[in-house]
Amino acid sequence: MITEPSAEQLIDKADSLYTVIILASKRARHLNEGGLELMENYRSHKLVSRSLEEIEKDKLTYEKKSEDL
Repeated sequence: MITEPSAEQLIDKADSLYTVIILASKRARHLNEGGLELMENYRSHKLVSRSLEEIEKDKLTYEKKSEDL
């Protein structure tokens, strides 16, 4: 099973590979629960791959919380 794009290719979209993986995982779960798709066309039908595509196209981003919180 090869996902395209891979999480490693998206390392510049977050502060770490771990963040990319967690973001994609949470988004895939959201899509599985009926969340709206952010793009019209996807290359894959798998939810994790769709999440990675959204990160790749800057449709899905995150905000790092302050360490003081």
